[in-house]
Amino acid sequence: MTTSETWQIPPEFAEQCRELYGLECPPLWGTPRRPDRPSLGPKAWKVMERLGYPPMPWQKYVLDVALEIDPDTGVFSYREVGLSVPRQQGKTQQILGLMVHRIAAWHRQRVVYAAQTRGMARERFEDEFLVTLDESSLAGKYRTRMSNGNEAIIWSKTRSKLGITANTEKAGHGPPLDLGVIDEAFAHEDDRLEQAFSPAMLTRDMAQLWWASAGGTEKSVWLNKKRAAGRELVERLWETGEHSRIAYFEWFAPDELPRDDPETWRTCLPALGHTVTEDTIRAELDKLDPAEFDRAYLNRTRKQVPPQDPNIPVKAWAGLADADSQAGRELAFVIEVAHDRAWSSIGLAALRDDGRVHLEVVDRHPGTDWAVPAIVRLRALWDPVAVAVASTGSPAGSLIDDLVAAGVTTPKDKDRPMRGDLIVMRTGDIVEACGQMADAINQGTVVHRDQAELTAAVNGARTRPFGDAWALDRRRSLVDVSPFFSVTLARWVLLIIGPQVSRDYDPLDSVY
Repeated sequence: MTTSETWQIPPEFAEQCRELYGLECPPLWGTPRRPDRPSLGPKAWKVMERLGYPPMPWQKYVLDVALEIDPDTGVFSYREVGLSVPRQQGKTQQILGLMVHRIAAWHRQRVVYAAQTRGMARERFEDEFLVTLDESSLAGKYRTRMSNGNEAIIWSKTRSKLGITANTEKAGHGPPLDLGVIDEAFAHEDDRLEQAFSPAMLTRDMAQLWWASAGGTEKSVWLNKKRAAGRELVERLWETGEHSRIAYFEWFAPDELPRDDPETWRTCLPALGHTVTEDTIRAELDKLDPAEFDRAYLNRTRKQVPPQDPNIPVKAWAGLADADSQAGRELAFVIEVAHDRAWSSIGLAALRDDGRVHLEVVDRHPGTDWAVPAIVRLRALWDPVAVAVASTGSPAGSLIDDLVAAGVTTPKDKDRPMRGDLIVMRTGDIVEACGQMADAINQGTVVHRDQAELTAAVNGARTRPFGDAWALDRRRSLVDVSPFFSVTLARWVLLIIGPQVSRDYDPLDSVY
């Protein structure tokens, strides 16, 4: 599956959402509307209006796409609909509008709703669905049955009914099922409910399975599998133009976006500016644990985070941020590569006038093919004291030959490096650099610009022992640690190699 760091919303999709629905916050992954196909979406919109919840642009878009009709067969284009959207965006109202539309529009339909548990489904059925219906202009068009285990809303004219079920293997068993809705999918740790619903839908041409949820945790196995599959389907659709029988919609804020920035919220909260305000989200940010805020409002999967590595001064790092810091003329560059070679980073360390060392990730991209041409350009532009990579035993070591071929050569005299030479750092140098960086962070002698990828690498860094010392561990780190590794090595190169190439050269040294 393509990662969120490399996948972007197709511009033509964003434009379609804006033109058709006035939707300024399209999903990161979303099935596009096919305007040449009819849709029952507008009829579901009217039901939402009758319920007292005029649909927002995002709800119009989802319903319009999900309820498309295949003109060749006369049935729904999509047999399954997946909806992953943060909390408080109007998901419940949309689901109710969908279900009421189904039982009001067709005769003898069977609709079943499931939540985290049967008790939660009953609570939502009684306290939200029935209350909304009873207070709407649709009141009196149905009757209710509330006996325990047999709850139902029965539409008088069509004899269609909406009931609830438990999260068990027997859920949905019985008569054929026309619409199955699995809400709060994050709470389902396996596919038992889907497996129970699916056989009951086999004989129904217009059957649909809907699932909906905000982000879950690592235990949300079923939801995480569905989200991964949905992303892959959407990406493949845009690549090949081939539609499947599954529609998928996911609003999501990638991990690299800061949680406290309203610009981040505008990428993943489609109800913002409609039924939700920035002040409301800010209040939730202040109230909730950061990981829970990310799950609920940025739609990120909440992961169990191991304790911080004791060798990395994470708490001190935050206090060293200086957004206005600028690199000085005396600087060093380092290329660092992730253990799986999926990403490469070029880090910079530079002396400031106040004696502190400025740290910055100059460039970071997928793969490695871009790194050598980039460092050649940077070397020509900035005349660094040195360019460095870790030794041949590291992922970046494979770039040494390409660097030399591009003119970035190792010193002719290892005791007298020249400005701009290629420094190949050995294990001892790397261990020394890591320990020195920890001291520098604790002592406040380094400064950074609080770049998201660099701070994330510091927070997720893990180390491994070398005797009584240690070094950063590419494999055990929770994220790609190359941004942090690159500036760590760059600092060492600047302070250890820098004085050797900057000293005044005495020609008599070559004689005596």
